[in-house]
Amino acid sequence: MTRVWKWNRPVTVREVLEDLQQERSIAYTTVMTVMDNLHQKGWVRREAEGRAYRYEAVSTRAAYAAALMNEAWSQSDNPAAALVAFFGMMSDEQRTALRDAVRIVQGPESAEPPQPPDTRGVTGGDSGGA
Repeated sequence: MTRVWKWNRPVTVREVLEDLQQERSIAYTTVMTVMDNLHQKGWVRREAEGRAYRYEAVSTRAAYAAALMNEAWSQSDNPAAALVAFFGMMSDEQRTALRDAVRIVQGPESAEPPQPPDTRGVTGGDSGGA
């Protein structure tokens, strides 16, 4: 999946093979089998192109990571403790990213605390006995 996500476009078995062969020796049939397995599991969709297929990720790497985290968290018998332990493992950079993500999810209205209405210059019936 890393190779499919890397290109962020439909890829052939040959392209994945050539990329992997830069790091190690691997057979075409091995890559073809893995790509077919990913297709059978629903991780990639494929479209015929001549005698080959082009494979494309069904979801982004970020969505996949989020699903893994959600699954792990939902299986905990103490979700709050699991989150505390997870946050404790985070780097400062990851905690900053988490704070940014929370702000995005909560929306712009939660970015600043609400301010009381400005009543200066408003004239009305009773001026407070002045």
